[in-house]
Amino acid sequence: GINAEYGGNGLLLKGGKEAWHTNRVLFNLVQRALEEFCPPTAIQLVASREEVVDLLKMSQFIDLVIPRGSSALVKTIREAAGSIPVMGHAEGICHVYVDKDCDEDKARRITIDAKCDYPAACNAMETLLIHKSHLKGPFFQTLIEDLKRSNVKVNVGPRLSMLLPVSPKPLENFAVEFGSLECNVEIVDSLQDAVQHIHTYGSGHTDAIVTESKDSAKEFQNTVDSACVFVNCSTRFSDGYRFGLGAEVGISTSRIHARGPVGIQGLLTTKWVLVGDGQTVNEFTAGTKRKEFIFESLPIADQADTTAVDLDEDEDEDEEEEEDDES
Repeated sequence: GINAEYGGNGLLLKGGKEAWHTNRVLFNLVQRALEEFCPPTAIQLVASREEVVDLLKMSQFIDLVIPRGSSALVKTIREAAGSIPVMGHAEGICHVYVDKDCDEDKARRITIDAKCDYPAACNAMETLLIHKSHLKGPFFQTLIEDLKRSNVKVNVGPRLSMLLPVSPKPLENFAVEFGSLECNVEIVDSLQDAVQHIHTYGSGHTDAIVTESKDSAKEFQNTVDSACVFVNCSTRFSDGYRFGLGAEVGISTSRIHARGPVGIQGLLTTKWVLVGDGQTVNEFTAGTKRKEFIFESLPIADQADTTAVDLDEDEDEDEEEEEDDES
């Protein structure tokens, strides 16, 4: 709520219908907490999805929708939003790939944390990919036993199923977000196979590799097309607070406006402000060129990305500054 209002946006709150009275109490507390900073009508409580659908018909008033909730809710919002941009993700199908050059202790700790720390989170691991070389030693069995000791139900992929002496029926679909203590395990021939698997079944949310090879780590980071790509750490780090963004508004898997965990910056757009003294573009045009652009950083606090455009003339000190204001 603070992020929405701080960014100059309206806020619609919607909780589950089974907690309607609690939602009303929380809504009143939010309004009271923010009444000194914004009109109370800027925050509203929505009771049903039908009301949300009606609101999404008002495209002339709504610039962006960020749905937070179940996969079904996000899909409903996307279908109803029409021309209104929707920022978010429908599913979090995250992978951990255990490379042939991994540190086994790291792989064990990362796998258990990624799946078991908070299984219902969208950044929890849903599929564990293991390089085929690990089938030759005790490490593979140790990793599977770690999962089972943590009460994780393990679903076996088709390739792994064929390589095991005794195996349950192989799973039929990797593109599943369990949201519980359940995951898929599959064997891959190479890093490239792991990347291909991720691109085929993943949701572009968060994927990680466990490896001691710098080349493999770099290739994985460069080729996996997800919002968050990690090396030797849990997928559970994909979070706005853990990234230093403050309160998280949501996580986006789209490629427009914001991607990955979204904080206050994801609620802002850019406004460019020019202050000149009669300059014209013709003065910089080839053939009549009397001035040229000089780009340099402006010493403005907290705006490290701001650049200046110096409109220079040999005998004239006219200057034009190009400044990036965020609104």
